[in-house]
Amino acid sequence: MLALTEEIRKSRKRWLVTGVAGFIGSHLLRALLELDQDVIGIDNFSTGFKRNLDDVKEEVSSQRWSRFSFFESDLRDAVAMSEVCQGIDCVLHQGALGSVPRSIEDPAATNASNVDGFLNILVAAKNSGVSRFIYASSSSVYGDSKELPKREAHTGNPLSPYAASKHFNEVYASVFSGVYGIETIGLRYFNVFGPRQDPEGAYAAVIPRWILALKKGRQCTVYGDGKTSRDFCYIENVVQANLLAALTDKAEALNRVYNIAVGETTDLLSLYQLIARNIKELQGAYDPPELEFHDFRRGDVRHSLADITCARQLLGYKPRYNVELGMKETVAWYFR
Repeated sequence: MLALTEEIRKSRKRWLVTGVAGFIGSHLLRALLELDQDVIGIDNFSTGFKRNLDDVKEEVSSQRWSRFSFFESDLRDAVAMSEVCQGIDCVLHQGALGSVPRSIEDPAATNASNVDGFLNILVAAKNSGVSRFIYASSSSVYGDSKELPKREAHTGNPLSPYAASKHFNEVYASVFSGVYGIETIGLRYFNVFGPRQDPEGAYAAVIPRWILALKKGRQCTVYGDGKTSRDFCYIENVVQANLLAALTDKAEALNRVYNIAVGETTDLLSLYQLIARNIKELQGAYDPPELEFHDFRRGDVRHSLADITCARQLLGYKPRYNVELGMKETVAWYFR
């Protein structure tokens, strides 16, 4: 990573981060500012939070913070997207309306943000001469594929409107690369977790939701039998992947998608034990409540495990955090 960070320091790029007030976007912002980069950030606060930006401001020097310009803006506003893309060298597109259950309840809203909004920012980037467009895709595009581990070339049928929206993102990016020549790279995130991930709300991810529940002494809910498994990926691995994608000079690495994960699987029962063990290490004696089991949710994939060979070989991706190391950092942050 040292060579990568030095390369970024010397690159003198001007970056645009969409969804900058979100979980992943705010971590990208911090990483770029710590590397003395000039960053434009946009967010409409539909799922992001001002507190995330405030946290980054506290974590970096005032001189570095002065390199950041924020615009409260919506991906669905094509005119606004055109304006913020002016003079940008690289876009890190993280803005989206996440959550499979949310998309099932309101598919039109998911499409408006994730497909229409994606097309708006992609068109704006193309028209403004942005050299590279990095975007967040999702492991949900594998849908009903039974293959494990998941390989980029073998996707299944989407099981939710959210999965469909991410599939359309990949299609649009591929078309724009072929027709207009803009360099695109899609990163299929597998269950990202870490500090600043929202633990509250109906669509909160499982790790922050469980940590908060246990912190408050509440029972945690499992949908299904607890044997559902995921390839949980700590946020610092995702930051690394975005920076590598932004700077690669390999022609064969461009205009494709990559699995971004660790290449290890953890079932929900083991995940719960891991969280409880980390809380016990922080607090001493600790007896977690029994899990509460509910029915499986529509659209959920049973098992997910990534093959990260392509990212390793073409981007130089080397995940530094497995789920155990990442959970130690994450639980400590929520209990700080």
